[in-house]
Amino acid sequence: MIFAVVLGIGSIGTALGVRAVLQQQTMRMVSQAVRQAYELNRRVHSDVLPTQQVSRLQIVTRDGRVVAASPMMKGRPPISNVWPAEGDNRVETRSCTVTPQGERSCFVVVGLQDSASSFGDVMAYAAEPEPPLLAGRSLEAGLTGFSLALLALLGWGTWRVVGRTLEPVERIRREMSEITASDLSRRMPVCDDETEVADLTQTINATLERLERAVEHQRRFAADASHELRTPLTGLRTKLELALAAPDAEDPAKTIRSALDDTERLQVIVNDLLLLARLDSGVSADSEPIDLAELVAGEVRRRPSRHEVLTHLTPDVVVRGDRFQLSRLLTNLLANADRHAAKEVAVRVGREGNDAVVEIADDGHGIPPEERERIFQRFTRLDTARSRDAGGAGLGLPIARDIASAHRGILYATDSANGNGAKLVLRLPLAGLSV
Repeated sequence: MIFAVVLGIGSIGTALGVRAVLQQQTMRMVSQAVRQAYELNRRVHSDVLPTQQVSRLQIVTRDGRVVAASPMMKGRPPISNVWPAEGDNRVETRSCTVTPQGERSCFVVVGLQDSASSFGDVMAYAAEPEPPLLAGRSLEAGLTGFSLALLALLGWGTWRVVGRTLEPVERIRREMSEITASDLSRRMPVCDDETEVADLTQTINATLERLERAVEHQRRFAADASHELRTPLTGLRTKLELALAAPDAEDPAKTIRSALDDTERLQVIVNDLLLLARLDSGVSADSEPIDLAELVAGEVRRRPSRHEVLTHLTPDVVVRGDRFQLSRLLTNLLANADRHAAKEVAVRVGREGNDAVVEIADDGHGIPPEERERIFQRFTRLDTARSRDAGGAGLGLPIARDIASAHRGILYATDSANGNGAKLVLRLPLAGLSV
C-alpha cells in the first residue's frame, strides 16, 4: 500500500516534469523561429519566409491578411489572431484545429509584433505541433500502465519470496502439529543455510529436547514415587490384615507401633514430595539475612548423631534465604554424613571470595567419582544392600541441591581432605553480593 502511494506520487511528479520540459523545449524552438522571421521581415521585404527548425511561419497584418509566409503556410489562413496587450510585443498561445477526418491537432504558437515593418503594424507568428506526449493524456496513461505493471510485478515477486520464505515455517508447523506428549523424540529438519528459519528450527529442536528430558524425568519421578509409597503402604496393609485375621497371635501394641512407623515413613516421603514440588514450581520463599555459623551450630545441637561431630565455624558469614529451607538442607547433609560415617563428621563454615562455604565431611567409604552426580538424582541409593529404613527414600540430597539452586548456590560432592570418606560442599552468595 505504501509503495503504491509512493509510486503514484512519483508517476504524477514524473508526468508534470516531462510535460514542463517538453513544453519548454518546444516553446524555445518556436521562439527562436519567430525571432528569425521577425528579423528577416525587418531586413528583407519578401512574401516568402525561409524555414529552418519550424516550417509554419506567417506575417499577419491587423486586418488578418497574410503578407508573408513559409512555403507550407502559403495561401492558408492566419495561424492566430491574438495580439499582445498594450506595452508588450510578444504572445504565447496554443491553438487547436479539427481536420475533415475528425482528427484534432494542437500547435504551440509564439508571435512578435512589428509596428515598423514595410507592411505596417504586423505580427510574426511561428507554430509547431505539440509533442505526442503532450497531446491528450497519453503520457499519464503510459505512466499509469507502467505503474500498474510494476505493482503487479512487485506483488507477484513479493508473493513468491514470502511463499518461499514461509515454506519452511509451514513445514515446521506441520511437523509440530504431529508431535504429541507420548512421542517427543521427533525433531524438525534443519536447513543447511544460515538463516533465521534455520536458527528458529534449531531453537525448536533444543526446546523439544529439553521438554523430552523434563517429561521423561517426570515419568521416572512418578514411577519412583509410586514405588516408594507402595512399599510402606503394602507393609502397613499386610500388618493390619494379619492383626484382623489373628487378633490373638500378635501383640496389639507391637502391631500399632509397627503401623505407626510405616505411617511416619509415608508422612516423610509425602512431605519430601511436596517440598520437591514446591521447589520445582519456582515459588520464591521468604528471604532474610541468616548467619550460617549460628544456623549450623543450632542444627548440630538439635539433631542427635551416632558419631562425633567436629565443627569449625567462622562467625558473621551471612547469606540471604529462607531459614526453614536452609535448615532442611543442613539437616539432610548432616543426616547423610552421619549415615555413612565410620567415627566422626566434620563441619566447616567459612568464606571463599564472594561465596559463603559450608563443608560437611565424613570418614566413611566415600563416593566414587563416577557416582558423584548420580547421588543428587531423586530416589537414588548407591548402597542397595542398605535397608530402606537406614538408607532413606533417596530424596535427601536431591532436595538439598534443589534448595541450594533456589538460593542461587551450588551443592556438589568431592573427596575429603584426608582422602577418606566423602565431602559435600555448599556454596551460597554472601548477603551483600547476592543478585
